[in-house]
Amino acid sequence: MLPQQAEQSHKQLRVAAYCRVSTDSDEQEMSFEAQRGYYTDKIMRNPEWSLAGIFADEGISGTQSKNRREFMHMIRLCRQKKIDMVLTKSVSRFARNTVDCLNYIRELKSLGIPVIFEKEGLNTMHMTSEIYISMHGIFAQSESESLSGNVRIGKQIAAKNGNVSMSYASFLGYRKGPDGKPEIDPEEADIVRLIYQRFLAGDSQKQIKNLLESKGILTPMGKTTWTATTIRSILSNEKYKGDALLQKTYVVDCISHKAKKNDDRPQYYVENSHPAIISRETFDRVQEELARRNSKRKVKQVGTKTASGKYSSKYALTELLVCGCCGTPYRRCTWAKNGKKRIVWRCISRLDYGKKYCPESLTVDEDVLHQAIVQGLCSIAADTAELNAVEALKQHVGIYFSGGDSTAMDELRIKELVAQITAEAAKGSYSKEMDTLVQELNTLKQRVAQKKPDTKRNSAVKARLEEAAQAISNLRPERIAYSDDIVRQVIDCVRVLSSEKIEITFKGGAKRKVPLSPQ
Repeated sequence: MLPQQAEQSHKQLRVAAYCRVSTDSDEQEMSFEAQRGYYTDKIMRNPEWSLAGIFADEGISGTQSKNRREFMHMIRLCRQKKIDMVLTKSVSRFARNTVDCLNYIRELKSLGIPVIFEKEGLNTMHMTSEIYISMHGIFAQSESESLSGNVRIGKQIAAKNGNVSMSYASFLGYRKGPDGKPEIDPEEADIVRLIYQRFLAGDSQKQIKNLLESKGILTPMGKTTWTATTIRSILSNEKYKGDALLQKTYVVDCISHKAKKNDDRPQYYVENSHPAIISRETFDRVQEELARRNSKRKVKQVGTKTASGKYSSKYALTELLVCGCCGTPYRRCTWAKNGKKRIVWRCISRLDYGKKYCPESLTVDEDVLHQAIVQGLCSIAADTAELNAVEALKQHVGIYFSGGDSTAMDELRIKELVAQITAEAAKGSYSKEMDTLVQELNTLKQRVAQKKPDTKRNSAVKARLEEAAQAISNLRPERIAYSDDIVRQVIDCVRVLSSEKIEITFKGGAKRKVPLSPQ
């Protein structure tokens, strides 16, 4: 025997072991440490083996190998010829996905690296091993599918019973309380409220993203960069008003682990399941504003770079300024002549079609327009009578929300009828008068139900009007300067009537005609 061959025959095999436990319970953790100790001792006691490493994934599912970092690390070392043999407890420990199991076994076999499954007594280098491994792999995958089914049924039962769970690590505003239930995290809750406030103030999701990043505020996942999708999710998640919609998504199968939006399975809505960060009125207003921005009517046709069908948060007047001639919104334009720039507002119909559909549309200088709007704000702030009119408006709105005077009378009569019917029923005797009372009660209930407006929508409308009235009440003539935030808060529409006059309609219905005067 040549010296080189003798040296090769006495060379130790570099043996690695792979361990995996599926959960992080105390019992499984002990099993995890026991497996590591067992394989370390077994390899080190064999004089023909040297330890190439113990690779262990803890609390990771075996259905997807790409998620098992230690497993993939071991496979990379095998490809680099740094491991000669792999030991593992069983086929189910190696992989619960039959396809993955066979693919990696075949790859290692082609590299001349056997995998030893101790429980099954299989060596992948033997001719018949793949048949047995396939059978055991199918059983392991079937077991995973059965466990997955049990988990799915458990989650459905929990949802049906109204048990709400939160992923605190990726959900902003809440943390797990001492009693195991959600509690508000004050610092994170302030971030959620800031997002809602800025959105209702007119900021776009991009502007909110830039604001959060400029303040160094981290995302729910702890990242420095926010996305519009994350902000939209926060703005539309019902958990922030204290409710929970359960089973929004579900995992298609235990192999791919892909989540699918739930359109075909039962969903359960739980009210007041945990403390609210955002009031119901504020949350409902945000949903209305989201719907409004997403469904804006597209009025631009040709000639301009962007459609006004897309919400613009950059300038408040993009939403509010309209042409008194044709009713089309205005658009902000920049004119340049002889190196000088001039900012003006022009009717979009006039921009697209000239004088064909809007022959009398006017171009308004932005500075002049801002000055006129400030004059209108000062006027209403100084007019006590108008403020009284705002208070009167609020009273009329209250009457409307109760369904009007007739509805209030009907509701009072319903209470009287219920008392009379209860008294008659207590006597234990039947009478024709009872039938008459019940018939009247049912008629009144139907009438009230038909007249009474939608409570959820009206609470949001009422809150908006009250805020607008409060904002108008807080205005002080000596402190007013043009601000997009103030304009969005208190003005409903600005109509260009002529080259000399605009009409401002404030939220709540108050109107002011203001002259357009060059500075």
